[in-house]
Amino acid sequence: MDTAQAVEVNSILLATMAGAMVVLAGALYAFAFAIGKLARNTAVSKLSYLFYAVLVVATLVLARTLNFTGVWNLVAVVMLAGYFVAPHGIWYLCVGTHAGEDDEDSESEHDDNPNKSNTRNVSHRSVS
Repeated sequence: MDTAQAVEVNSILLATMAGAMVVLAGALYAFAFAIGKLARNTAVSKLSYLFYAVLVVATLVLARTLNFTGVWNLVAVVMLAGYFVAPHGIWYLCVGTHAGEDDEDSESEHDDNPNKSNTRNVSHRSVS
């Protein structure tokens, strides 16, 4: 194996590891972000941004080893922006969707009217 082939093999291996790190760091960023929000733990939320930084570095390594040029650099930047915004957007969507559920549950549990049923209305369909 000559030097040129060794460099190509190293580039392919480095690109493979960087690609795997992109996936892993992106997943860990989203997971740590969600857990940090759910537990209201700022340390875990800050840890999520460390995972995002790893994602950025892995993306830069991937772009460099695969010799990204032109539009491919734009694709990498858009991907990084999407990875950053997606967990925030999903969190606010979930919070907004489920905002009134806790209030409804607490009202039904503490209702003093004995004639009122504490169960929610659920439509049942018969399957034939």
